[in-house]
Amino acid sequence: MNLTEKIDIQENYKVKLANFEGPLDLLLFLIKKEEIDIYDIPIAAIARQYLEYVEFMQELNLEVAGEFILMAATLIRIKVRMLLPQSADEDEIEEDPRAELVRQLLEYKRYKEVTESLAEMEDHQRRCYTRSFFDYAKSKEEKKEVILKDVSLFDLITAFKIVLENIPVEAVHDVGAVGVTIEEQIEFVIRKLAEKERFSFHDLFYQLKERIRIIVTFMAVLELIRTHRIVVQQAGVFGEIWISRR
Repeated sequence: MNLTEKIDIQENYKVKLANFEGPLDLLLFLIKKEEIDIYDIPIAAIARQYLEYVEFMQELNLEVAGEFILMAATLIRIKVRMLLPQSADEDEIEEDPRAELVRQLLEYKRYKEVTESLAEMEDHQRRCYTRSFFDYAKSKEEKKEVILKDVSLFDLITAFKIVLENIPVEAVHDVGAVGVTIEEQIEFVIRKLAEKERFSFHDLFYQLKERIRIIVTFMAVLELIRTHRIVVQQAGVFGEIWISRR
């Protein structure tokens, strides 16, 4: 995607990735996406894809935290180490340069699985516990987690990249020429949900023609997720993404 306009999307508006996911989440997403053995990561390919995602997120005006850049540097360092010739000393067994990264990923993966399992148990207990419907409804309102179900930020970004790749080259790039704001596109999404309580991610962008309008609409979706006003779900692994009212 050519974003030489560096997306003038209201310079003061940025989505903070820390509100969603971190660098290890992106790595786990890529490993899952490419069906890679976590114990035998093709570091050159993963590093390339990781850097592509980070660059794309920066172009979309997403606030990429320092942890993402640090991980990019780590991947490059591992890649360089793997290119170096092995020690001639047969008695000296060198640790795989990827070993520490694999340990981090496995530990983080276990942490996520335990966290998700505990959240499911808590939700189940809450539903079964003897108390009034109104108490349960109130507890749901007080819950502050980001509403992403079986879908990650990187699933959304991947789906959005596909949307952008299908836009005609001659599409307008200038925000001023299109005259679109985040607030307007938030209202656009809300109106669509008032007409239809559930629609696919692809359908949201189907009738939009200008590249900038499409990009701003994506930013609006992220803001609606962050403020808990919509629910985003995915039908199976890397399946269709659906947006619905909360």
